[in-house]
Amino acid sequence: MFSDEFRFSLSTDSRRVTIWRERGTRFETRNILERHHFPSRGVMVWAGIMMDGRTDLHFFHTGSVTGQRYRDEVLEPYVRLFRDAVGSDFIFMDDNAPCNRAVLVDDFLETENIQRMSWPANSPDLNPIEHVWDMLGRQIAALSHPPSSVTELRRTLQEAWNRLSPQLIQHLIASLVNRCAACLAVRGDHTPY
Repeated sequence: MFSDEFRFSLSTDSRRVTIWRERGTRFETRNILERHHFPSRGVMVWAGIMMDGRTDLHFFHTGSVTGQRYRDEVLEPYVRLFRDAVGSDFIFMDDNAPCNRAVLVDDFLETENIQRMSWPANSPDLNPIEHVWDMLGRQIAALSHPPSSVTELRRTLQEAWNRLSPQLIQHLIASLVNRCAACLAVRGDHTPY
């Protein structure tokens, strides 16, 4: 299972907006996009994908994701469930975020006999679910009326998550071999992924 947390924001800063303008109209109101320079409201989510399935989208409600919250809200209800369903072939991938590497998380995974995949630092381009987050963000940014409240954002994200096809997820996971080869070819530098 490839897993990750991601924060989606209501701020215009999180939307991919291109403004095409004519020469000499740079400072006209219609060509200015105001940016918020303070943390905007949004939602933190977690999910996992596998060749033959995916977890539900989990929304963290308020506050930071700590090791305890990660264990209680993600590992116990989702990861353990999928491990039980898959059996001894189950391998769990999470990145090196501080909440994922807390001692109590390591202890839980060891106690539950959940095998964790080693993961290199600073390598989000290798994780297939990062591309799912990007797709969801693009879908939301492309809406003619993007969400204006946290409740709407949750609903819109859930709908987009539910529309993801199993074939897309399988394709992203199958591309891991190419991602790793590209990473090795550039000796860990930036890849086209």
